Amino acid sequence: MAILSGKAKLAGVLGWPVAHSRSPRLHGTWLERHGIDGTYLPLPVRPEDFAAAVRALATLGFQGANVTIPHKEAAFALCDTVEVSARRAGAVNTLVFRDGRILGANTDGFGFLESVREQAPEWQASDGPAVMLGAGGAARAIAAALLDAGCPRLTIVNRDTARAEALAQALGGPVEVASAPPLADAALLVNATSLGMSGQPPLAIGLAPLPGHAVVADAVYVPLETPLLAAARARGLRAVDGLGMLLHQARPGFAAWFGIMPQVDATLRDFLASDIPRTA
Repeated sequence: MAILSGKAKLAGVLGWPVAHSRSPRLHGTWLERHGIDGTYLPLPVRPEDFAAAVRALATLGFQGANVTIPHKEAAFALCDTVEVSARRAGAVNTLVFRDGRILGANTDGFGFLESVREQAPEWQASDGPAVMLGAGGAARAIAAALLDAGCPRLTIVNRDTARAEALAQALGGPVEVASAPPLADAALLVNATSLGMSGQPPLAIGLAPLPGHAVVADAVYVPLETPLLAAARARGLRAVDGLGMLLHQARPGFAAWFGIMPQVDATLRDFLASDIPRTA
């Protein structure tokens, strides 16, 4: 167990509830690995107390915090400065406190791209069209990252077509909305919905039309092997699980708070995966 000094750097994750978060386990591993005098805490905060809690953390000397459901939009409104990543995503998941100011960023898009590059190193955003299922917060961050990385065309498929249209308009660029996923020429299929998550219905989609070089990525990481990923592997396609996005999205925040850009390796992945069901 690490012994903290009076100079220890403090950070944490704000959510309601927050007991399910794997972030303390992840950041705690990096802190121990790098011998850093600091800690990362779960911070359960009710929505009505969020603004006061954030300002209190800054006053108490915290370096910053991650923000999870349901606080990401509230965090955006609270920041003094918002990075382009958060502005494009429309939400903040990483807060940094500097000289009395609250800085906001969104690292979900970074985490997604790094995860795909790690698990499918031959893939590039410019390889061909991408199809994304979902139009929520994670979908927006992923979509913005794909477009900024050079995706030539992105098609959004969502049960709420109006929400998908609003997202397409906000993103700009080569974005289309469709009622059914156009898979025949897709180089990447992304599930950015909760379908396939433990306790949720499975994602009903046939992968037969996908070309053989396509990559299938799931933002869901509980279970690690969703039915979508199992179907992709059965077809011989490269499958990218959601755990990688969770691991990589945490890196920029850790670097901002503790001064070291941590790395994701097999040991870390196995440690986090040991706490997650393999299949539903």
